[in-house]
Order: sequence, then structure tokens, then C-alpha cells
Amino acid sequence: MKAVLISHNQALSEEVEDILDNLYIRGYTQWVDVNGRGSDTGESHLGTHTWPSLNNVLLTIIPDEKVKDLLKKLSELNQEVEEQGLRAFVLNVEDSI
Repeated sequence: MKAVLISHNQALSEEVEDILDNLYIRGYTQWVDVNGRGSDTGESHLGTHTWPSLNNVLLTIIPDEKVKDLLKKLSELNQEVEEQGLRAFVLNVEDSI
């Protein structure tokens, strides 16, 4: 099993959820209105007058065989709207209940 942590501009929430639905990935936990800033060229998402946008962060635990397809679809979305900001990180799940 893998944990996939997806951080994205909240404007992309519907598109990210559509990707999960299309890949039959049902379970996730989401944090909304998260502040952040891109590491290289990304703009700040701080919910302020100067930087009004915010991020959402989504965590899903999926079988290893679904990771490649999920990352491919997220990468395609990111390429379409690169200025919005979307990142995904894959982590090993050693155990769960």
C-alpha cells in the first residue's frame, strides 16, 4: 500500500476528485484552506489580500498498482494548469488498522 499526499490550489479540488473517481479511488482525507508556497516558481497561497488563494491537501491510501495511473493523471492536470499549483508525493505505508 502507498500513501499519496496531494497538495493543490483549492480551485482544482473538483478536478482532483474527478481523477480519484475515474480511477475508482474512493477513500481519502482532505484538509481545506491550507497555506503554502511553491518551492521553485510557485506563488504563495496564503489567504491574504496580497496572496488570496489557498490550497487543499488530500491524502489517499491506495494499492501499489494504482499509483502510476494516479500520478500520470495528476501530472496531466498539472501540465494543463501549471500556474495553479499541484504536487503529489508517494509514501510507503508500513502498517494500518
